[in-house]
Amino acid sequence: MSNDEQSQSTFTLDGRRIPFTPGQTIMDAALAAGVYIPHLCHKPGYAPHGSCRVCVVRADGRELSACTAPAAADMSVESEVPDIRALRVAVLQMLFAEGNHVCPACEASGNCTLQAVAYHCGMLTPRFPQRFPRRAVDASHPDVILDHNRCILCELCVRASRDHDGKAVFAVSGRGIGSRLIVDAPSGRLGDTDFSAEDAAAHVCPVGAILPRDEAFRTPIGRRRFDVAPVSRVGDVAPDPDAEAPVPDTATEVMV
Repeated sequence: MSNDEQSQSTFTLDGRRIPFTPGQTIMDAALAAGVYIPHLCHKPGYAPHGSCRVCVVRADGRELSACTAPAAADMSVESEVPDIRALRVAVLQMLFAEGNHVCPACEASGNCTLQAVAYHCGMLTPRFPQRFPRRAVDASHPDVILDHNRCILCELCVRASRDHDGKAVFAVSGRGIGSRLIVDAPSGRLGDTDFSAEDAAAHVCPVGAILPRDEAFRTPIGRRRFDVAPVSRVGDVAPDPDAEAPVPDTATEVMV
């Protein structure tokens, strides 16, 4: 072992030593070490946001979001323990209840991170009354459909459009239960903006809120990314997130 490796700072995540560099968050360091922490609003290369709280961990006795909390030397972090997993499940149950996520009929099924994270965390049943909100579907753009029914307000499209595309097409308006995704156009329609199917914002949605036209069933359900391997193997923890998902080793890894 080199002197650099011996002197590198580490923290403990569920009993495993995780190296980190100054400025890395718990999430960044864990993913770099190949350790998956469930998350929705986080994406490598994007500024930390901490809006979904699915990545909740306990660090030195405090519950916090792994995507925004800086790693610290000798910190003790718990992620895969029963009470933290229960918190994640509750957050996921609220997300499902607040939107219209009908997985069997959704065009994003098998490619949806919300669905895949729910499977990973064992969220298989509802807990809260379903709200069934009445939300608009914006089909004004020639290449992309914006379905507000599935939006989880992760703001990945907001950050992608603002920070990566330089367009600021999207924003979130309102507070609390009244929060909603809006489009920066007088009409409020996506088709009246300079949004392009080539934009980063067109490909960053973790659910089925931003859908490219004419591609929904190009890859059949059952063969899609999270159908054939769990998010803990082919999500952001994978060396190449865009690589084709591997064939599952056992039938138990196939999501149904």
